[in-house]
Amino acid sequence: MAVDGPGYDATHDPIACNSRELVIPGSRATVRDIASETGVSIATVSRVLNGQAHVAAHTRSLVMAALERRGGLGPEPRSAQGRRARAGVYVRCPYVLTDYFGLIVSSVAQALDQQNIPLILNAGEAAQRSSVLPGLSARTDVGGAILILPPETGDDLVALRADGFPFVVIDPRTKVPRNIASVSAAHFAGARAITSHLIELGHRRIGVIGGPPNWLASDARLTGHTAAMAEAGVLPSAQLFRPTEATVEHGYRAALELLDLAEPPTALIGFSDKSAVGALRAAAERGLRVPDDLSVTGFDDIDLSQATHPMLTTVRQPLEEMGRMAVSLLRRLMNGHEVEALHIELATELVIRGSTGPVPG
Repeated sequence: MAVDGPGYDATHDPIACNSRELVIPGSRATVRDIASETGVSIATVSRVLNGQAHVAAHTRSLVMAALERRGGLGPEPRSAQGRRARAGVYVRCPYVLTDYFGLIVSSVAQALDQQNIPLILNAGEAAQRSSVLPGLSARTDVGGAILILPPETGDDLVALRADGFPFVVIDPRTKVPRNIASVSAAHFAGARAITSHLIELGHRRIGVIGGPPNWLASDARLTGHTAAMAEAGVLPSAQLFRPTEATVEHGYRAALELLDLAEPPTALIGFSDKSAVGALRAAAERGLRVPDDLSVTGFDDIDLSQATHPMLTTVRQPLEEMGRMAVSLLRRLMNGHEVEALHIELATELVIRGSTGPVPG
């Protein structure tokens, strides 16, 4: 396994720097050709091709006229497809590889090893400051990539896809275009299931320790929770919601705020197991027994959820299967095969343990 860091600079790669190519009238072109000819970005060309909004009419006309002159887009050369199929896979996970991320990366590494495919790893929080996507498609040692919760913008991903470079996103942070392959868990269904479990136990005043704001998973989980509450005829209160980072410390602080309300919740849902562990600590400091006085749930079902007393009721995410599925999708893309189901959601599972019980009184 090779490790790639911020030292690689595509600006010194003669292949990556070849931004201008000879334009032959009537020849089929690449997206990069069209961008170069019209003077717009690759991302803009891709948006025009995908029929997306937010493109000026004049720009759209320029792109379509260039496409007509060139006879449309040509397929990726077979030589490039063959090289990609034999090259290594770049795995980008710009986070600390513990618990959640460690399980995903380990399953990706194992699946690639079983197929004798080299893995080039870019990991750790410092990697968030490195700009690796623009030069990725030009690297001769990389045939495809798996991007885990990528911090890059949607435009960056669109530009990489427009280059014809095969990659798969695991658990995207923001909504990805329909032509970009992604694998995630059923966050909406998982949150809906765990809220319904609490409602069946009689809870109606439920506090939520959410995930980071504007993350796709956080939004989907909150929507699932809200849907379950609405089915029970309960209007969720903004007073009972605290978005925060998925750490024990942040969960602890958010739980204290919720428990110190004039009318505190009878149950707390953590959108991560770590947040829920923080909530258990807060409950103990306030002299509350779990689950007799307060029910607490998590999300993820990492090992930590079974190390607490009582053990956590949580939602199991298929983290390892997400890694294996991403490798399977990527191999098909690297071999030039069509992939119809580009956005795959894997089922979650409600795991009931000792941290939830009937509403007090």
